[in-house]
Amino acid sequence: METEQQEATAIISETKQISGSIAILEALVAEGVGTFFGVPGGANIAIYDALYYYSEKLEHILVRHEQGAIHAAQGYARTSGKVGVALATSGPGATNMITGIADAMIDSTPVVCITGQVYAHLLGTDAFQETDIINITGPITKWNYQITDAEEIPAVLAKAFYIARSGRPGPVLIDITKNAQLQLFDYKGYTKCDHIRSYRPKPIVRPEYVEQAAKLINEAKKPLVLWGQGVILGGAEAEFKVFIEKSGIPSAWTILGVGAIPGNHPLNVGMLGMHGNYAPNVLTNECDLLIAIGMRFDDRVTGRLDKYAKQAKVVHLDIDPAEIDKNVKATAPVWGDCKETLPMLTALIEQKEHTAWLTEFQTRYKEELDIVINPELNPASGEITMGEVVRHLNVLTKGEAVIVSDVGQNQMVACRYAKMDKTRSNVTSGGLGTMGFALPAAIGAKYGAPDRTVITIAGDGGFQMTLQELGTIMQNKIDIKIIVLNNRYLGMIRQWQELFSESRYSFSDLESPDFVALAASYRIAGKCVSDREDLPGALDEMMNSKGPFLLEVMVTRENNVFPMVAQGCSLSEIRLK
Repeated sequence: METEQQEATAIISETKQISGSIAILEALVAEGVGTFFGVPGGANIAIYDALYYYSEKLEHILVRHEQGAIHAAQGYARTSGKVGVALATSGPGATNMITGIADAMIDSTPVVCITGQVYAHLLGTDAFQETDIINITGPITKWNYQITDAEEIPAVLAKAFYIARSGRPGPVLIDITKNAQLQLFDYKGYTKCDHIRSYRPKPIVRPEYVEQAAKLINEAKKPLVLWGQGVILGGAEAEFKVFIEKSGIPSAWTILGVGAIPGNHPLNVGMLGMHGNYAPNVLTNECDLLIAIGMRFDDRVTGRLDKYAKQAKVVHLDIDPAEIDKNVKATAPVWGDCKETLPMLTALIEQKEHTAWLTEFQTRYKEELDIVINPELNPASGEITMGEVVRHLNVLTKGEAVIVSDVGQNQMVACRYAKMDKTRSNVTSGGLGTMGFALPAAIGAKYGAPDRTVITIAGDGGFQMTLQELGTIMQNKIDIKIIVLNNRYLGMIRQWQELFSESRYSFSDLESPDFVALAASYRIAGKCVSDREDLPGALDEMMNSKGPFLLEVMVTRENNVFPMVAQGCSLSEIRLK
């Protein structure tokens, strides 16, 4: 293979004429793409032929489905902080990535998707496996572009990576016709992009708005910070910590923001949202100032907007001006990268302690602790609960593992109770709520953070949506620990049916295969636990195993996740039971 790599290098250095496919791979090398994910097909086979010579420069992971490729690229981006890359062929290959692209868009995940396309002269003829992926993905990408001439490849890919990673990150799709992949052209090298005319990734910071925000913070008696993933995406964890410690303000997080500061920080008052903690939800409607940092006031966080924090003034820090005033009107809008704006704001605020106000959070936390948390984490009898699985897991991870959760009850329990004290520890589908996300995302997460333990937590429903990626784990011997919380239901659907449809369990009862036997067929070690006394030992066995391991835990069939803000209700109507 070394000789083959030298041959590929010689083609570039001596002739200066290369194919479009080689140019694509040279772009990936220049952009520092260590690992990427994909599936070959008829319309991108030329790229894979070129990839044969690049094994020492690029690591490609063959997944079992293109949805697996895009979710893996997302997981890679989320743990590494780099741009994830996914490859697919035309037609069904490209459309199989749609869900993941939409997921990346709403969760601001930087990915570049490269799709093959039919020959340029066949475009628009309904050729075999031709799909207009450009028009399909227009609404769910930051930018997309179709290349029909190989000479465009270096500049377009440079632009793609720049757009994906800059400003508010997001997905970019580049569609490349087969003739462009095969075409030879005079290669003049690859130059990274750092500027695009008319594209301003970061808005100009307006000091007068920072001053207005500081004045509001200094005057507030009951301020509350709401932080989201923008703090992590901006690499502003240190700046954020300095800000809240100087201001003394209680701070709550969205599910994608968790880990920006440790869970045991005295100013960390918990999780926001539909299944978030009682105190920050209730007290949102009692504070006199909301300071939103890198979050977008999603409906799962706000509940009914017409009853959301009407008594409070609002300071909103965000890199995307489109998010300011979109859902909640800002009194002081602070546009800009929070890594830049937070220090400016910190310099202007007064050193304070809001002791009495913080005590109100602690008082309400004790209510939740008695009614919700202790019964979930420390059940006295009955079947195993999801929460106690996470409690035992925390003892083993010490808050240092990457937790990749799926969507549903398992996700809410994982986000509520898993210790995630390091940044980039929580990988989950936030805005789109994509069932099946966890297993392929965990593959990418492990390649993005190879030195960290990666644990997948999934329900029996979501796990079955992408379980074919066990084949990817098997072939590449990826050291991922998989926990399937099996309640024999589509759990969150069943919970809603119980609470709002008088327990009419319409098509939420789920029969599953023998997951341990299934894992064994992929040569992955596994175990099933149903007795409480066996749970700690099984988790310990999983964590100490070499290589991938699947642990199925039979949990309570009809357990509900509380607290809960029912859809159409205000945060003040949050239910503890």
